[in-house]
Amino acid sequence: MAYKITDDCISCGACEADCKNDAIKEGETIYVIDPDKCTECVGWYESPRCAETCPVDACIPDPDHKESREQLLQKWQRLHPGKTPEAT
Repeated sequence: MAYKITDDCISCGACEADCKNDAIKEGETIYVIDPDKCTECVGWYESPRCAETCPVDACIPDPDHKESREQLLQKWQRLHPGKTPEAT
């Protein structure tokens, strides 16, 4: 499942810098995650970096975008054709 950023976001940008999928962008008042690009860091890391780096725990799983690990890896492969995942 993709992650989302809650209204608790303080717009520090820590999560954006860690997202290798470019799924996180600065929104009008808080940062937002594009669920079509979020792979929960599958393909890059063992766990979601946004949740680990957020100082206020504003990055949480998005129940509206549930995906299996296999689906997340397939999404990663579509986003990064020809590359080999660093972490699965």
